[in-house]
Amino acid sequence: MTSTADLYDQHGDALQSLPLQLRSFGARTSFEGPIRTVRCFEDNALVKQLLSSPDDGAVLVVDGAGSLQTALMGDMIAQLAVDNGWAGVVINGCVRDSAVIATMPLGVKALGTNPRKSGKQGTGEVDVTVEFGGVSFRPGARLYADEDGILVER
Repeated sequence: MTSTADLYDQHGDALQSLPLQLRSFGARTSFEGPIRTVRCFEDNALVKQLLSSPDDGAVLVVDGAGSLQTALMGDMIAQLAVDNGWAGVVINGCVRDSAVIATMPLGVKALGTNPRKSGKQGTGEVDVTVEFGGVSFRPGARLYADEDGILVER
């Protein structure tokens, strides 16, 4: 994959750059793919549902409204993503089981960690445009992530 810095140099404002300083958790530090989305708040049932289905090479963007109160993904859900061919997961929220996730061949970026698990009511929305950090994440648009940050097609 071409680095995000080089991609931005080539395409400039055709790409949105996420200014949030997300931490990297998965063993795959650079990843790219078409976006799928979930909007949820302290409830990861829809995250688990999407990552349980095959989506070869996609990146799930989860807008958890920036909540640091609960984790939206742990090692078992991350393993579902690996098993089903997802390239990565970007979470505007927290993960847990970070030491295990660090060993998985999956790109994972999130705000931080919290060992507290989330609700399981299934509230939220799937495959809608979500926005955080001033960037719009549209289902089907391409996302590029590496050690320098995240870029998204406009």
